[in-house]
Amino acid sequence: MAEDQAKFAKYPSLVDRTVVVTGGAQGIAAQMVEQFSLQGSQVIFLDVEDELAAALVRRVSDLGVKHKPTYHHCDVINIDEELRPTAAKILAEHPKIHGLVNSAARAMVKPTLEVTTELWDESVAVNLRHQFFLTQALLPGLLLASGSASVINMGSISWAVPATGLVPYTTSKAAVVGLTRTLAHEFGPQGIRVNSIMPGSIATERERAVVLTPEYKAKVLRSQAVKRLIEPVEVARMAMWLIADDSAAVTNQSMRIDGGWT
Repeated sequence: MAEDQAKFAKYPSLVDRTVVVTGGAQGIAAQMVEQFSLQGSQVIFLDVEDELAAALVRRVSDLGVKHKPTYHHCDVINIDEELRPTAAKILAEHPKIHGLVNSAARAMVKPTLEVTTELWDESVAVNLRHQFFLTQALLPGLLLASGSASVINMGSISWAVPATGLVPYTTSKAAVVGLTRTLAHEFGPQGIRVNSIMPGSIATERERAVVLTPEYKAKVLRSQAVKRLIEPVEVARMAMWLIADDSAAVTNQSMRIDGGWT
């Protein structure tokens, strides 16, 4: 790990900075927890998968990081019962928040004629709503870090492809771009940058096990200009750059990591 890490950028501005990541126990977000920790950041992550989260904390801590990552059990769908109280706990322990990565998400595949109001509302809740309300709840900490505060909202290229058979998901992910642009202009004058990342097909463990059938993998590679699978750590590297001072002039942007698919 240390040898691989030496090949890629180090960001001195990330050392000792507090970074909050949602959905951090697995997938792309777990790589963010690891990579920010390796940069010397204090990472706080939210999830509901306690066993996976504990394993991640142990694994990252064993890498000899400066700050052991901190886990909070939080179902981000439950705004009043869990998300806001968790945000308050985080601010009580870490008054200044330098980075926030709103990453929790779940794709829901359902033919259009079978979409119910319950499924629609659930998709918006898990893919969009919490991004706004956690940003809102952590604003006091982000404002204290004015000038070095950065928010990343995780989107998707699914609506830009466009993918079919998952309209509630693609719609909520398209709305992430609107949320990002609005917040970027509202809080830019107060020293907070807001961007989004739009991943394509990323070879997480779940993606490899469930989604990347031989047929779909072939479609992905046909669609991409880069003819290989994209790894979660490659998304994490973009996130680190967007939180670091190296991207101080970058806001209101949606960064596509899709191998040229779109």
